[in-house]
Amino acid sequence: MHTPSPSRYSNPALYQRCGRSGLKLPRLSLGLWHNFGDITPHADSRALVLRAFDLGITHFDIANNYGPPVGAAERCFGRILREDLAAHRDELIISTKAGYYGWDGPYGDFGSRKFLLASLDQSLRRLGLDYVDIFYHHRPDPETPLEESMGALAHAVRSGKALYVALSNYNPDQTARAAAILRDLGTPCLLHQPKYHMFDRTVENGLLDVLAREGIGCIPFCPLAQGLLTDRYLDGIPADSRAAHDPRFLKPEHITEAKVVQIRALHALAQARGQSLAQMALAWVLRQPAVTTALIGASKVRQIEDNLGALENPRFTAGELAQIDAILAG
Repeated sequence: MHTPSPSRYSNPALYQRCGRSGLKLPRLSLGLWHNFGDITPHADSRALVLRAFDLGITHFDIANNYGPPVGAAERCFGRILREDLAAHRDELIISTKAGYYGWDGPYGDFGSRKFLLASLDQSLRRLGLDYVDIFYHHRPDPETPLEESMGALAHAVRSGKALYVALSNYNPDQTARAAAILRDLGTPCLLHQPKYHMFDRTVENGLLDVLAREGIGCIPFCPLAQGLLTDRYLDGIPADSRAAHDPRFLKPEHITEAKVVQIRALHALAQARGQSLAQMALAWVLRQPAVTTALIGASKVRQIEDNLGALENPRFTAGELAQIDAILAG
């Protein structure tokens, strides 16, 4: 059983209220998309979770399909909860999702009531929990009425299997419609998880405005662009990088010479600010008023430690923001 650091809550500024809810989340949350499947040694995954908790990161984000294989990340985290953090369950915010492939057949994907609620039950068994704190619909389903998907989320709360509900990958119009349905059902949407980083600013074209208007928090995923916004790619593609050995998420052909030039220019600006590129990229995302927390991934403990340094210099001058825009436009 792990004994957490007694200083883990020494920085109250680490936590921010999520939208118009009563819930506070840490400014950085740990995602279990990578490095928590069966191909990763359990000791490595355990070290990431426990170090994050010792540093005050209380929010851990999972999904039914994270692995590989499907469900492996939930089983891994469930073991960590059981063996190390069982006494600290009420200090944790645990989220999971359904919306991507869960199992074969017509009921194991997308957004039907059947799939969402069955997937949640499977997730709870893998996690060894009676409830999760946040349950997401992971992506919109164009073939299922939105009322059905949102009704399933609301039912999860009414049944005591989730405390809050959330959305991911919904566009602005879909988000506004879903939020209205959930509000009418008495289970307002807590959080939205879109992709957002310096190289992908789609959320600035309306989604952030919807979230601010609706009082929904925002938790961007991939704020470091799958590692591009770190010092890993300053000289091209390292042999041990994700782009070199796992191109499912970061394809080598996307790392062009022009992109490397941009990364180097951003790196130079980050150094002038006294930050690593990763720290500046996180601070840049967190500067948005609608953003409650940024979802980080990690393969090494030192990456979590470095990422938290983003909170030490969170503000940008107008000149710095203009310089970033100019770099990205180039």
